[in-house]
Amino acid sequence: MPSQFLIVVVSLVIFFALVLPAMKVIWQYQKGVVFRFGRLVGERGPGLRIIIPYIDKMIKVDMRVETLVVEPQEVITSDNVTVQVDAVIYFQPLNATNTIVKVQSYSKATSQIAQTTLRSVLGQSELDELLSHRDRINQRLRDIIDAQTEPWGVKANIVEIKDVLLPESLQRVMSRQAEAEREKRAKIIHADGERIASIALAQAGEQLAASPVSIQLRYLQTLVEMAGEKNATILPIPLDIVRQFAHALKADDQNSAV
Repeated sequence: MPSQFLIVVVSLVIFFALVLPAMKVIWQYQKGVVFRFGRLVGERGPGLRIIIPYIDKMIKVDMRVETLVVEPQEVITSDNVTVQVDAVIYFQPLNATNTIVKVQSYSKATSQIAQTTLRSVLGQSELDELLSHRDRINQRLRDIIDAQTEPWGVKANIVEIKDVLLPESLQRVMSRQAEAEREKRAKIIHADGERIASIALAQAGEQLAASPVSIQLRYLQTLVEMAGEKNATILPIPLDIVRQFAHALKADDQNSAV
């Protein structure tokens, strides 16, 4: 019995001291970077992996996409406007070895690169470009950040400017400018409508003048529309009498002038 007990104890000691430290489980979204006596051995994929205990050291790297929120940065644009801008970055480790060997903390390093790049790029842009062409600035930011993080084995997938906070005085000026622009468009549309209506009336007048019957029909239609008003009294007068009366007045004026 004492010998069996001793064997069990020794087996447990060996298991916990040698076998258990040698067994490493790597999840599907991870990669393991193995070092032996401080020298890089290689990467290990997902699954149960065996290393030499106390000689090999494995560092696991999460290969999933990470989200980095860049805190609001105070930036002076190229046209001397001070704004506060924040952004969000989606990046992902692609080379587990480089993320361990070439940079101490790739998440912190990417954050610092994103902040400095944000201030640099926006400082070279005008306010109108920042407000109207944000997609161009996002693409420029992504290209610069991705180029700087590529040696670390990190890929910047998406860079988006979240919000641009303007000074209150500038917000009021832009609000008045937008209101003036809306009034300008309304006046242009109204004037264009008046122009089109005048052209249509002129064409209708020419067509009616060329056809006396059309004038008579239009005159009767107008009388019918006026008769619909309850407070209106209609005295229909033939157009021929009106014309004769007009000609007579014109002749009297001519005789008076002579």
